[in-house]
Amino acid sequence: MKKRRVVVLKRDCSSRTSNGNTSSSVVRTVRYVECQKNHAANIGGYAVDGCREFMANGMEGTNGGFTCAACGCHRSFHRREVETEVVCEYSPPN
Repeated sequence: MKKRRVVVLKRDCSSRTSNGNTSSSVVRTVRYVECQKNHAANIGGYAVDGCREFMANGMEGTNGGFTCAACGCHRSFHRREVETEVVCEYSPPN
């Protein structure tokens, strides 16, 4: 089975100072990791299936893109990890 990872990137390069010397960009990487769906909730217990990482069942933008190929759960049951990176670029005035 081929392993797929869902990554969403957002870039914002719009912030500039009045001199036009400094620019910054924000890169956010979103990963969906272990499944947290409680499969024993209807009997008052707690049991998870052990799925360690979300793998999309289809292409992004389709219904299969929101279903995990490993456990069959919706993506919202998987814990979301967001990694944010801010990059600032500065060039001194001449």
